Amino acid sequence: MKSSEIIFEVTESAEGGYEARALSASIFTEADSIPELEESVRDAVRCHFDEGKAPSIIRYTRFLQPAT
Repeated sequence: MKSSEIIFEVTESAEGGYEARALSASIFTEADSIPELEESVRDAVRCHFDEGKAPSIIRYTRFLQPAT
């Protein structure tokens, strides 16, 4: 069954840039900027799911700074 949305938790990377991790699938990606991260997330979602099975909505939550 196709899920209608997927949610990513976004954090600032300790090395610089941003990381995004899906809460309901094994998807992780990173990028130097938020626009690059959004593009990387879309690409990762397309690669993870079979054609026609990808969620139609991508949501982001918890823009957190890295733990120190």
